[in-house]
Amino acid sequence: MNINDAIKTPIINAIFTFTLCFTSAVALAENDHGAEEEHEEGHIELTQEQIKHAGISLSQVGPGNIRETLPVYGVIKNNAEQVQSVSARFDGVIRSVNKKIGDHVAKGELLVTVEANESLKNYSVLSTLNGVITQRNANIGEQTADRALFVVEDFSTVWVDLSLFPKDVAKAALGQTVRIKSANNPATGEGKIIYISPQGNSTNQATTARVLLNNADNQWKPGLFVNAEITLSEVAASTVIQSEAVQLVEGETVIFIQGEEGFEPRSITLGRTDGETSEVLSGLNAGETYVATNSFVLKSEMGKEDAEHGH
Repeated sequence: MNINDAIKTPIINAIFTFTLCFTSAVALAENDHGAEEEHEEGHIELTQEQIKHAGISLSQVGPGNIRETLPVYGVIKNNAEQVQSVSARFDGVIRSVNKKIGDHVAKGELLVTVEANESLKNYSVLSTLNGVITQRNANIGEQTADRALFVVEDFSTVWVDLSLFPKDVAKAALGQTVRIKSANNPATGEGKIIYISPQGNSTNQATTARVLLNNADNQWKPGLFVNAEITLSEVAASTVIQSEAVQLVEGETVIFIQGEEGFEPRSITLGRTDGETSEVLSGLNAGETYVATNSFVLKSEMGKEDAEHGH
């Protein structure tokens, strides 16, 4: 080896070593960046404003009951025990009328003033319950006669008359819980069977089961049809979710879990279901927070991300 070779060899070795180290560092950095991108791609980040705007609600995974139900249909009826026909105590002439059809009245509120025919003294006719004026048969100057001057109805509760066909009559019992669903909007409610008719209807061969339903927000209108589910039995399950939370993504059953970095899809295995609540056999732990409603929004976001990365 001459003097030139002796000088070149260490330099070449140094350049080779530097190149190898630089290439390894770049590859490592690219791998780390790719892993970070993959990590980020597995999560969907939404602000609180976006969550609110999308109508997303969150729930915690926990124990619950799976119901065995009997689907039926029914119609909303006035609660006949909360209707008052108001008449005059004594025959006379109506001197003042304080209410009209559609007005809300409180118990003890003045409806009309009547001048008695015999004593010629005025007396007041008052409402005996809180409610709404649905009929008025009173005008100033008229004789009260033997008629109802007003009909006042309290709509804070209503009846739901369910139709039970012969094969299902034996399954119904007083006190059973019934879930009511509007046939025209998303409204739902829950009540209990308070009466089962001892007679059937010869026209449609159905027996009536009556449910008392709370109507404090006035969302149930008498005369409208509803769907209903009578709860026949309930089975306890250690891990349940709302059925609406479940989505199908690339052939897998998933729900979206909320974590520190956002929402991520989680593959799960389902067990029994009653249509509204589903048992989870694997994939979830009690206490985890999941998207209970409008989870399809997150599924849509996943589809957008896949399309973007496809380009």
